[in-house]
Amino acid sequence: MSKINLTSVPFKGTKKQEEELRAALADIKKMNGALMPALQTAQGIYGYLPIEVQKIVSEELNVPLEEIFGVATFYSQFKLNPVGKYSVSVCLGTACYVKGAGNIIDRLKRELNLEEGGTSADGMFSLAATRCIGCCGLAPVLTVNEDVYGKLVADDIPGILSKYGR
Repeated sequence: MSKINLTSVPFKGTKKQEEELRAALADIKKMNGALMPALQTAQGIYGYLPIEVQKIVSEELNVPLEEIFGVATFYSQFKLNPVGKYSVSVCLGTACYVKGAGNIIDRLKRELNLEEGGTSADGMFSLAATRCIGCCGLAPVLTVNEDVYGKLVADDIPGILSKYGR
């Protein structure tokens, strides 16, 4: 089980974002199974799901906050902390792990000066470990946003990061 990192970064949502979310939730709450689309919409508006946003979803959908938090922490698509402009994810599925993904994530931690689940102070990079992303033939694999890099060794990391301004 991975550690849940609830950041101490102050929430900076705007009134406009809240109004947009509440308007969207007014339509979404009429649907069966509204919670997942509601959280996806909220994350689309704010970029992540801080507790303040989860409370709005709870109020509007009349769903207990505990249930919302449970869903938000169960599905890896949801982020509880702000993410960087470049979201770096390393696959730690079996094939990738066996072929050296641990070395890849260790190198990324050093190069980005981040721990898993963290975001750089400048807001440029986030680092996450994921499970199988379906590219086992390219193991070990990492993604930067939608870009996929495979058959990696730790020494490939500086060159990859340089493509993103690091």
